[in-house]
Amino acid sequence: MVQYLTWHWIFLINLPVGLVGCYAAFKFIPDLRGKQKSRFDSLGFVLFGAAMLLITIAMEGLGELHLPHLRVMLLLFAGMACLIAYWLRAGRVANPLFSPSLFNTRTFAIGLFGNLFARLGSGALPFLVPLLLQVALGYSPSQAGMSMLPLAAAAILAKSLARPIIERLGYRLVLTANTLALGIMLASIGLVSEQTPYWLLLALLAILGAINSLQFTAMNAVTLIDLDDENASSGNSLLSVVAQLSLSLGVACAGALLGGFSAEVGSATQDTVLSAFQLTFFSVGVMTIFAAAIFSLLSEHDGRMMVQD
Repeated sequence: MVQYLTWHWIFLINLPVGLVGCYAAFKFIPDLRGKQKSRFDSLGFVLFGAAMLLITIAMEGLGELHLPHLRVMLLLFAGMACLIAYWLRAGRVANPLFSPSLFNTRTFAIGLFGNLFARLGSGALPFLVPLLLQVALGYSPSQAGMSMLPLAAAAILAKSLARPIIERLGYRLVLTANTLALGIMLASIGLVSEQTPYWLLLALLAILGAINSLQFTAMNAVTLIDLDDENASSGNSLLSVVAQLSLSLGVACAGALLGGFSAEVGSATQDTVLSAFQLTFFSVGVMTIFAAAIFSLLSEHDGRMMVQD
């Protein structure tokens, strides 16, 4: 679309997809509601929203925005202050936007923090791979886009295999092993160069897409699986916020790493640009691997009864 139409179409194409998604949501997703209606937590919404906004801008300031470090630190501290104020207030009001009691459910707490850190690598993936193909390897926009098709196709296929895999192995083993595999595969993309056979590149992207898809499915399921109907909506909303925040932070971290490594390797020749990408992929992969420690805290039987039901 970028190469043959205009860049506007990468946003316009989301409109019909979004309409289909809205129809599917209204038709197939259960309408779960709490037993009692509650007032909307307006102040909590402002505090939490301001925290997410300020923290995201601070992280973007290290990457694409190139903000001075002093300004980044001020934004980060302001965001953390708003987040702390929100949680201190949420513990003493009747109906907070996101109740701290959600974290009394162990699988929710582990799944949410695992999502936060594991998605840093996943968020960097759609940002870094097209840049690697176009900037470092010289692909055209259409060639780079078509090269991503195996990743998307494998991700769709993995969705249908996720349930039997989780039923057989359990959430703890699947998420711990799959997070390690995701980090290793992200780091391995850093080995790609002009000498890499095209079929091998496509195979790496397909494997990465399948692993990434299984990661999303298992993480989201284990986060929400033990919440009751009353907390399901709030828990799902908080998961969505954390997921989007983590993806944004992943792009920001990747941009900051790529900019830093580009400055370190010196003059912008094709070899030095490729080296900067390789170091960035390796770093993002290592960051993702550490998230496996969070999922290892799950018990062997967490979620098994629900999955079988």
